[in-house]
Amino acid sequence: MEKINYPLLCYEIGDGHQLGMLVGSEIKAIDKDISSIKSSIQDHLHKQYKKFDYYPTFDIKVPRLKVIEVKVRPTYRDKSGAFPVSYQLKIPVALVYGETDHNYYDCYLPLFNHSFYYYDPKQFESLAKHFATNYLNQLSPNKIYNLLRYKKPVLDIISLRVNTNRDTNYGGFNYQREYHTLNRLAEKFPFTKGIRKNMASYPEAAWELEDKVNEVFEKLINTRSNVLIVGNHGVGKSAVLTQVIKKISSKKEQLEFSFWQIMPQRITASSKYLGEWQETVEELVEELQSANGILWVVNMVQLMQIGGEGPEDSVAAFLRAFLQQNKLQLIGEATPEEVESMRRLLPGFVESFQLVQVDELPEKRIQVILQKFADYARKNLKVDIHEEAMNLAYRLLLRYYPYESFPGKGIKFLGQCISEADISDKSDIYKAEVIQNFTKQTGLPDLFLRDDLLLDQKELNDFFNGRIIGQPRVIKQLSSIVKIYKAGLNNPYKPINTLLFVGPTGVGKTASAKALADYFFGKGQQKSPLIRIDMSEFQHPSQISRLIGEGREVGQLVKEIRERPFSVLLLDEVEKAHPAIFDALLTVLDEGVLVDAYGRITNFRNSIIIMTSNLGATNRTSIGFTNSTSDEDHYHSAVMRHFRPEFVNRIDGIVHFNALEEEDILKITQKELEELKQREGFLKKKLRVQFTDRIIAYLVGIGFDERYGARPLQRAIEQSVVTPIANWLLEHPKVNNRVIIVDYEEKKQAAVRVSMA
Repeated sequence: MEKINYPLLCYEIGDGHQLGMLVGSEIKAIDKDISSIKSSIQDHLHKQYKKFDYYPTFDIKVPRLKVIEVKVRPTYRDKSGAFPVSYQLKIPVALVYGETDHNYYDCYLPLFNHSFYYYDPKQFESLAKHFATNYLNQLSPNKIYNLLRYKKPVLDIISLRVNTNRDTNYGGFNYQREYHTLNRLAEKFPFTKGIRKNMASYPEAAWELEDKVNEVFEKLINTRSNVLIVGNHGVGKSAVLTQVIKKISSKKEQLEFSFWQIMPQRITASSKYLGEWQETVEELVEELQSANGILWVVNMVQLMQIGGEGPEDSVAAFLRAFLQQNKLQLIGEATPEEVESMRRLLPGFVESFQLVQVDELPEKRIQVILQKFADYARKNLKVDIHEEAMNLAYRLLLRYYPYESFPGKGIKFLGQCISEADISDKSDIYKAEVIQNFTKQTGLPDLFLRDDLLLDQKELNDFFNGRIIGQPRVIKQLSSIVKIYKAGLNNPYKPINTLLFVGPTGVGKTASAKALADYFFGKGQQKSPLIRIDMSEFQHPSQISRLIGEGREVGQLVKEIRERPFSVLLLDEVEKAHPAIFDALLTVLDEGVLVDAYGRITNFRNSIIIMTSNLGATNRTSIGFTNSTSDEDHYHSAVMRHFRPEFVNRIDGIVHFNALEEEDILKITQKELEELKQREGFLKKKLRVQFTDRIIAYLVGIGFDERYGARPLQRAIEQSVVTPIANWLLEHPKVNNRVIIVDYEEKKQAAVRVSMA
């Protein structure tokens, strides 16, 4: 058995009682005299050792006590600012210090539950005053005044007998205690090699951010503060944290810490009864203290969204007490918007952290980082990213992703290019590979991504003329949007364009939105680039949460745009929505962003927003009207009467659709029948379909309605053409490589006849 000695610092606290603190631990006791305190703490240590085979570590060989006076000016703080008092206080601060077995010195500030290490004894007092001053400046005046009640301290010794021969790691950091809750909820960091192999092949480096790494290291280790890194998406917050942890881990012989990474939702995921997650958090904190652990929370805002009904009874609120009592050390990251939302929703939580601001670097330093990444890829991944490819990637990301920051978005995109090259067994990335990957992610065609490609006016008109029938002015307006975007003259801090389509029902408003979506974003995306939301489903103000979300719930609009940021958003029959919905959309139309209560941003700046409306179509048919100015004025007046001016003023253009003429209905019918020929059932059997003039005339007659325009046409084709053909094919299963003639005979259903190819 071996005897281990621990320093005990005792204070007189009035009423004939003493406060005892076991230096280097969280253990405290209050009793009438020092001997009683020693006895109770000794019993506690013995029980912990007997129950868990665990005892605290303490490395100072001969602990010594010194009291220094620190001058501080108490400061009152509120939302309007800081208000220091006119005088200074002298606060006595007790220090327990001494040399360790590891060739450095330790110093503990027991009242603050902080410690620091140093190498040169000459620096001891200046460092102690520095750390004590920093800590005191964070305290409220009440807490500072409370420190004055502690009288002159006394240093004593508590002993514990342990059997160190049973395990050479007993009493040290490497003691193999079972951390059941930590291992169940969190991952030890840095990750093992096995886990790293399954992660993206990005280098774990914080290039050009070494000053931020040092700043976080100082706050995390030397002052044992909770640290929150603040910056926009992509500035390098995670890289800084990763590099700090690597730096600390490389000095294990001097800095005995463990790091754990946790996803907040895992804390409450397995809770089955009331109060269970609170017990889990208490176990987590206790095990972190035992492991000298620092917890990396991957999504800090999410702590406010889990646990209770709102932030005030969330996991974050429960953790706040542990943070304020220095019983838990957290690190994490957040955007400026998220920080402000946390301050508003849960006062005192963010104030428990030291904030480190990381801003986006200037262009020259970003280019240096991208070049270092390219060098890393060449040496370690055997993929050569050519300079012209890297410059093109930078230019495209700068223009089309203005809401994300470098270097993150650059490294992420180039990493995806490397992954594609690996799959294709390529060792070089040129401009062609950059464009190919960019198109795959966004759906944008080469026309928008390559400056050397000129816009072909005829090809543009042919595309829209083939998709939009009977609306020449609409085609002209849509073509104008394409030209502005190609020239790069659209406002990058708003949606690409915001349009209101007005006109009778069934004249091609939805078809025009789909045509625009296919032209802009239809080249690479697997999902349809058209997001369609029926606004008639949001006629009550309470339904706004279903559209944009509320609290932890994500609304339909937010969910769709986050999945497909490059898209056309079609808000159908927008006039039927409640006016409160329009108010919620004002920021989207004006700034292209939607910020929820928790500071999470949904970006609409790479989308085209189209709203359709039938305002003004009452008592007007969809056929026979001339394309007159008075007709357009009629719809425009209806829009102005229904919507508030601030909403209409945020719309880039009101697009008026003409009523359809009979020849337009004929063209639409022919177009629909041509598309029918491309269905899988015909192609698989090599069947070629011909439609006679009589069946086409018949479909024009039954497929158009004066009230609903061409909308019934597709239903008519399915019933009068597709169904009879399907019945005939089922009766003739062996028919292959033939011509099918579809004809109409008066007083009969559409007749399907087959002739030889």
